[in-house]
Amino acid sequence: MKWDGHTHTEFCPHGSREEVERFIIRAIELGFDTYSVTEHMPLPAHFNQQAAGEREAYETASMAMSDLPYYLKEMARLRAKYRSDLKIKIGFEVDYLAQFEAFTRDFLNEYGPELDDGILSVHFLEGQDGIRSIDFSAADYKTAIVDFYGGFREAQIAYLEQIKASILADLGAFKPKRLGHISLCQKFRHAFNTETALPDDVMTDVLELVQRSGYALDYNTAGLFKVDCRATYPPEMYVKQAKHLGIPLVYGSDSHAVRDVGRAYSVFSENLS
Repeated sequence: MKWDGHTHTEFCPHGSREEVERFIIRAIELGFDTYSVTEHMPLPAHFNQQAAGEREAYETASMAMSDLPYYLKEMARLRAKYRSDLKIKIGFEVDYLAQFEAFTRDFLNEYGPELDDGILSVHFLEGQDGIRSIDFSAADYKTAIVDFYGGFREAQIAYLEQIKASILADLGAFKPKRLGHISLCQKFRHAFNTETALPDDVMTDVLELVQRSGYALDYNTAGLFKVDCRATYPPEMYVKQAKHLGIPLVYGSDSHAVRDVGRAYSVFSENLS
């Protein structure tokens, strides 16, 4: 099965705003037979009151709650329209926010019956002056997260501990069981003149918890195209470790533009063969 398990749509404020139908047509052209639409789930109504830093980092982080009915209706229409060409799965990329577990649980309980798929990700951590984005810019990551935790290694540990917390969190029966880009804390690693290797001991703990909990991993190729990352999420050595542990890995382009659909699928297929 050729499956892209992590994609976005015109409902994403930080994407290209191209219509998702164009993404789908491109996926068909590339020979995909399964395609998960996993738009960023709306953030809680009061999230902005606890967020800090660049407003763009959190105000454009997810689809608007007001767009939710249009998103679900449009994805259902496209799923039916292209059912003979492509199996389209409708879902969300769900942000794990320790401060808002009740909101996330209630949201998933309400909309989960309408969904086919989902990803559980971490894009925010407690940081300087409040909740901060970890993937907005290298400069923002330094002041908001790295300096707050006392170093790049310490920031990565904080991120990975949040990944572990997301696995253990009780978010109800519709909680996604696939983790998105579990090494996103490496997105800006080449912008730092310090040791930026992932903490191997903590990564091992994370992967063993993933295995014990029966979760899958997003094999996310977007990092290959980030100038300060240039690696998949997770990197190759941890892909090998995940394979050894028998953890399922699902290719994800993390496409936010039509040109991104299917990017570096060959890297995934070669490493998973």
